Amino acid sequence: MKREYYQSPKPSRIMRLLWKASGSDGYILKRSTYSDQVKYACLGGIVVATGFMAAVAGGYAIYTIFEPKGSALDGDTHTQTAIMASIFGVIWGLIIFNIDRFIVAATGKGDGTEAITWGEFVNSVPRIIMGLVIAITISKPMEIRMFKSEIDAELHQAQLEKRKIYEEKTKVNYESRFELIDQDIQKIEVERNKILDRVTEIEAQYTEEVRIVRPGPKAAALKDLMTSLGGKLNSFDEDNRPELERLNKEKLKLNEELFNELAKNEEVANGLDGLLERIKLAHKIAGTWITLFITLLFVVIELTPIFFKMMLIKSPYDFMGDNIQELLKAEDGIQIKYDYYKDREGQERDLIISHQAQRKIDEKIALMKAQTELSDYIIERWKEKEKKNIDENIEQYISEV
Repeated sequence: MKREYYQSPKPSRIMRLLWKASGSDGYILKRSTYSDQVKYACLGGIVVATGFMAAVAGGYAIYTIFEPKGSALDGDTHTQTAIMASIFGVIWGLIIFNIDRFIVAATGKGDGTEAITWGEFVNSVPRIIMGLVIAITISKPMEIRMFKSEIDAELHQAQLEKRKIYEEKTKVNYESRFELIDQDIQKIEVERNKILDRVTEIEAQYTEEVRIVRPGPKAAALKDLMTSLGGKLNSFDEDNRPELERLNKEKLKLNEELFNELAKNEEVANGLDGLLERIKLAHKIAGTWITLFITLLFVVIELTPIFFKMMLIKSPYDFMGDNIQELLKAEDGIQIKYDYYKDREGQERDLIISHQAQRKIDEKIALMKAQTELSDYIIERWKEKEKKNIDENIEQYISEV
């Protein structure tokens, strides 16, 4: 807009986009001062930055929740989960951007001074609460990303300890079952060893007898006994082979079950790699003050536009906006008489008069009044006509009665 006393700067496309992000009126800002243009562009920049941080935080949180669980030190990226998290992050960022845009646009200008009065603060409490919730939801995922290396190290150690505890408990549960099988196997082995020891003893006696003297009746008797014990050992092995095979199969099956349970324990221990556990470790590693500082940083970023708008001094942008609003109301026949009356509680209220609507109401009232008058006139003339007919034909009306 060309003026002799001031030339409004031509805004760039980026500045116009930032104006839209802040929910301000680009038509008025194009005709306003450069100071106003910069103020609302900065507001829009904060809203865009908050939406971007929300997108990053939301995407990272979703990836942490749905990524395949494993060792915390496993840094491989799961492509499918990353794509899903990116899509969600974009959607979440747009949602937060839209909410922030509404909060900033819905926050009034206050009383037009730099001071934030108690009334202004109370009126902004709902928006401040919404901003606090958004700031906290953004800060936590960003916090665990900041301390990812330290969290991974602590989490890996916790996984190892948890896995070790699970393994010990699992092995204890299986020890009694292994002991029963080993006891049955040992009983068979003890009986067999007795026979085998006897065979060995007789073999030694027979060898000694043959070596010292010429084989005689004693040697023959020892040989017969050795043959008998050998047969007894073979018979014992044959009789107990099915039982040994059953016990060994049962032991192998139990070993397989134990292996599967240990594998499940590893999976359970890897399940510690979740969002909640990482947030807990982030608080433990960073400490209360650093965690609080990071959260407050995002709270300040989120709430800055709200307090900034309450601190804005009325400028040409505000006055031109008020002027355009008054022109639009005048064009549509809307009149407001400010502080015109007091309600029952003593609060001053504005009187809003919609002249176009009132004109239509007046027209409707006048039309209905005219219709009523015409109806009355028609009824009156009909009565006169009927009276005349009765006077001229009274006998006919009497007979009808």
